[in-house]
Amino acid sequence: MPDTVATPSVVVDVDVLERNVERAARAARDGGFALRPHAKTHKCPRIAELQLRAGARGLTVATVGEAEVFAAAGVDDLFVAYPLWVDGDKGRRLRRLAGSVALRVGVDSAEGAAQLGAAVRGSTRPVGVSVEIDSGHHRTGVRPDGAVAVARAAARAGLAVEGVFTFPGHGYGHDPRARERAARDEERALGEAAGALRAAGFGPLVVSGGSTPTAGAWRPGTVDELRPGVYVFNDAAQLALGSCRPEDVALAVAATVVSVPGPDRFVLDAGSKVLGADTSPWVDGHGHLPGFPGAVVSALSEHHATVRIPAGARAPRPGSRVAVVPVHVCSTVNLVDELVAVRGGEVVDRWPVAARGANT
Repeated sequence: MPDTVATPSVVVDVDVLERNVERAARAARDGGFALRPHAKTHKCPRIAELQLRAGARGLTVATVGEAEVFAAAGVDDLFVAYPLWVDGDKGRRLRRLAGSVALRVGVDSAEGAAQLGAAVRGSTRPVGVSVEIDSGHHRTGVRPDGAVAVARAAARAGLAVEGVFTFPGHGYGHDPRARERAARDEERALGEAAGALRAAGFGPLVVSGGSTPTAGAWRPGTVDELRPGVYVFNDAAQLALGSCRPEDVALAVAATVVSVPGPDRFVLDAGSKVLGADTSPWVDGHGHLPGFPGAVVSALSEHHATVRIPAGARAPRPGSRVAVVPVHVCSTVNLVDELVAVRGGEVVDRWPVAARGANT
């Protein structure tokens, strides 16, 4: 970690980031997929620019606020992959967005589609929708046999039905076979839903799926668009899942040892307000310390991280710099105003996290 960076700071190794972006873009091209990365991970127009230059079709976002930030930064093709319930304010904002970008929004109910259609009526360009399909994660989305009813409701509401999408979140499993099964579930569910929509007269359709854990299991055929997000940085959860290698981790929190209260532990100045409070069943503790094998971030408070070290290991001295890889990188990025960009251990830039807190 550069000595010139104040701690705690979120530091990005630009060389690793660029390799990750190019690797995913190349894999998508080679497999015949369009790539639409999920920008909720980085929330950063500078990184979006890298992804688009590498060949991404557009961006995926989770909120209207994120869409507004990236539209203002010049991104002209956006998919809000979320079943929005659109009130008057969101409707006005979506109408403005539709006037400047190609805009697609997720729906997973007839009621939501009707609400969305009424809210964006009168936009200068049509707002497209994709029907969300539950492929096994059991969060949002309809079963494949429910896709036609939602699509027909969207069409009645004046919306252009442009495709189907899913999130194979049940691929977040320590067993590599879970990722393979989730990818196959995704293909089956999306294929069934898309086939039903085409038989009902809808088309052409974008069949959109993909996630970072299922990246190695992508197969050409049914799915034609992929939406991974975490791959740009990776994190402790992806390491534990085997979705990436240690050399693929592009982001870490730079922290300083502020206390060594005993031979078995030390304390860092990076607490939950930087690392985030997310945990994972596949990660021991609240982060990964590449420089301290076997160490565990055993406790977090707002501005403290307590690190337990194995018996016989030597604790660092107070004032030492330590890198901590977050458990869930999306949460960490949303807690800071900027990313410190580093090449070869030297700070080369500072990138605003422009969509930080854009949650509505």
